[in-house]
Order: sequence, then structure tokens, then C-alpha cells
Amino acid sequence: MVQLIGLTGGIASGKSTIASRLAELGAVVVDADRIAREVVEPGTPALAEIERTFGPGVITPDGRLDRPALGAIVFGDVEALHKLNSITHPAVLSASTARFEAAAAADPAAIVVYDVPLLVESANEYPFDLVVVAHASAETRIERLVRLRGMAQEEAERRIRSQASDDQRLAVADVVIDTDGSLERTREQVDELWESLRS
Repeated sequence: MVQLIGLTGGIASGKSTIASRLAELGAVVVDADRIAREVVEPGTPALAEIERTFGPGVITPDGRLDRPALGAIVFGDVEALHKLNSITHPAVLSASTARFEAAAAADPAAIVVYDVPLLVESANEYPFDLVVVAHASAETRIERLVRLRGMAQEEAERRIRSQASDDQRLAVADVVIDTDGSLERTREQVDELWESLRS
């Protein structure tokens, strides 16, 4: 019986570290962000619909989605963002479901991890067997964004504020992996999670 695990966490919470460790251990990791990029590649129905809805200004000369131009339209405009989501979400849902089904067909006992940053923010359409939340304090995450991504302190704080709160994420968690400590400690917790999923 396939297990579908939802993995989420705020920006710089260590979610990618957890996902890559789970993949090393044998999980099938499906990356929602990657799928969200694939469904708006040139030639896709979603990209054509985005151009129809928001105009040719959101398409680059080489036919790709102009993310900054689209962002300028939808950022801070709830209605425009809702329109965009109504185009992209069904496409992501369909592509993700196809990946889950392919994993199940390849291995009926697969452990499939859906790496989805906006699990709390989006209406969850998936019947997760377990939701895992990567959790680090806001201070740790700001420090990581500044040190590892070269982000200005104010921008790091703004990014964190724009996402779901820690309380909102922790409210949906079945398992919390504390990533405030060392990398080794994070990996130990992931290994423990894997053992419990396998047993």
C-alpha cells in the first residue's frame, strides 16, 4: 500500500534537506515547485491561458513566462492572484496526481513524499497519510536567508511574514522535524521518521 506523505515548511526551514535525505533513503519525492514550473513551460495549455488572461506582456520574446511581469500584476492583487491560481492549481494537481500514480504502479509499497511549500496556504486536495513539517525559528530562518542566499535582512523578514505562520503549519503537522539544530540532528530525525514509515 503506497503511503503519501506531505512535506512542508517555510522558506529556509530545511525542507529541502529533509526531502533529499528521504530520497537517499528510498522515498519517491515529488517536488510541487518543479511541477509548478513545468506546467507553464512554452506550449502548455496553462501558459496559453495565462497569456489570454493577463495579456502578451507576461510572455518573454522567446515565448516563456515572464515571472517578474506576472508577479508585478498579481502581487498584492487578490483577484488577479485568484485568477492565476485557478489556472495553475488544476494543472499542478493533475501532474502531481499522475506522478503519484506512476510511483504506485512502479512499486505498490512506495513511500511517496510530496514536497509542497504552500501546503497550508493552498486548499489541500490530497489524502495524505502523514503531514511532516520542517520547523526552525524565524530568527534561524532569517539568518540562513541572509547568510546562505545573500538576502537583505528586511527582505528576509518580509518573505517570512508573507507565508503561513509557524502556528498555522504546526497545526496541520503529524510529525515535526526540528531543524534549528545541526544538520546531523536533522538527519537523525529524518532517519527515525523513515524507520517508522517502513515499520
